[in-house]
Amino acid sequence: MSAIRLLVLGAIRSRGRAHGYQVRSDLESWGAHEWSTTKPGSIYHALNRMKHEGLLAAEEAAVSGGPPRTEFTLTGDGEREYLSLLRDALAAEHDARVDVVSAGLGCMTDLPRPEVLTLLRRRLESLEGWRSSVLEHHDPEAPVDEEIGAVGEVLGFWVHSAESAAGWTRSLIERIERGAHVFAGEEGWRPSGVPSREVPGE
Repeated sequence: MSAIRLLVLGAIRSRGRAHGYQVRSDLESWGAHEWSTTKPGSIYHALNRMKHEGLLAAEEAAVSGGPPRTEFTLTGDGEREYLSLLRDALAAEHDARVDVVSAGLGCMTDLPRPEVLTLLRRRLESLEGWRSSVLEHHDPEAPVDEEIGAVGEVLGFWVHSAESAAGWTRSLIERIERGAHVFAGEEGWRPSGVPSREVPGE
């Protein structure tokens, strides 16, 4: 799964209609260019590809004093793809890319609270299951066996990573259960995607 598809669809969905520069600006305002592959070239490539796949509709819009811009909106298939990618990212297996999980977390309020909790608990189960499977081959309390060597350090790293990710996910679940954030269907909700930011000269 590619995080950029989720992020681009989320950015357009949050505005309702957007041209490429707006999508790029919104993603940069969220810092996505620092932790994902959402560089300018990849954004425009994703827009064109998803247009050809029928996920985005494109329309030329007149611009005062300049050439027309292509504005994109989500089609019905695009809306379904966005929600599918979002669900997959939130329930991602333990070996999912960090940018995919991050994109899902950033857009999670576009789903109802109960569904988000169900998806996060599924991810938590995967993380805990991964930790248990690694512990079948590694005892964190025992000295590293010389026969295992550096591989023992790798196993230790995996256990630590699983524990850290599981602990954070567990705390997020608890925060959401206590009422953190405003989710789809709740009073005051607005499409999240990537937070919109008006750019001078748009």
